[in-house]
Amino acid sequence: MIFIYSTLKNKKEAEQIGEGLVRKKLAACCNLFPIESIYSWRGKIVKDKEFAMFIKTKKENFKKVEKFILKNHSYDTPCILEIPITRVTAKYLKWLVNIVRH
Repeated sequence: MIFIYSTLKNKKEAEQIGEGLVRKKLAACCNLFPIESIYSWRGKIVKDKEFAMFIKTKKENFKKVEKFILKNHSYDTPCILEIPITRVTAKYLKWLVNIVRH
């Protein structure tokens, strides 16, 4: 199991991508939350409101999730990070494995 972290333009885009990942069984669950970001883009400092998403999936699905996000994301260079999970309860992992295909 891994988390994939991504930031998105707004709630609507986050919901569309999250729902698409769950419908396609590429993720068992996506957690969405509003964030405020400060970053450098094209030589300028940008302060922006975005949405962040934690995607819960199997390690072997990273490339498929990445491809789906890149196809449906509005940013030129979206943040897509793999966060390894070192421990997880057996019952939760069983649920995730039963939901997500590879």
